[in-house]
Amino acid sequence: MIQYISYSDRLKQHFAKLNYEWLEKYFYVEDYDKEVLENPKAYIIDQGGQIFFAQAETEIIGTVALIKRGANTFELSKMAVTPKFQGQKIGKGLIEVALNYSRSQKMKRVILDSNRKLKPALALYSKMGFKEIPTDPNTPYERCNIRMERLL
Repeated sequence: MIQYISYSDRLKQHFAKLNYEWLEKYFYVEDYDKEVLENPKAYIIDQGGQIFFAQAETEIIGTVALIKRGANTFELSKMAVTPKFQGQKIGKGLIEVALNYSRSQKMKRVILDSNRKLKPALALYSKMGFKEIPTDPNTPYERCNIRMERLL
């Protein structure tokens, strides 16, 4: 059974490890990634965001972050599922938890920045109600070539 749990300092290394795993596989770790992954409490939690983890028994197998991007907006970011558990709807569960939390925080929308080569992720985002919108020229991610939005 998969449990979804919120961030605590004891989970910090899992947040970084899971994200480094996919970033190094598909792209490279950008300076902004490294800052956020090494300091999630300062960059995400202390700024009004949240991080969730998927746990199978005692193993942390996935994560997703909500970064506050204004009074009514969260950015869905740093979503990762370890390869052994991909294809088992863990990502869908993480997004559902993130959307429910966003609603509980009275957010009006959730945005995300991604890359078109991540086809399975983009298909999941579409299935979860995200629609493509223009990219932000000031995005902190060099790899970003698509932005999506989900109104709540």
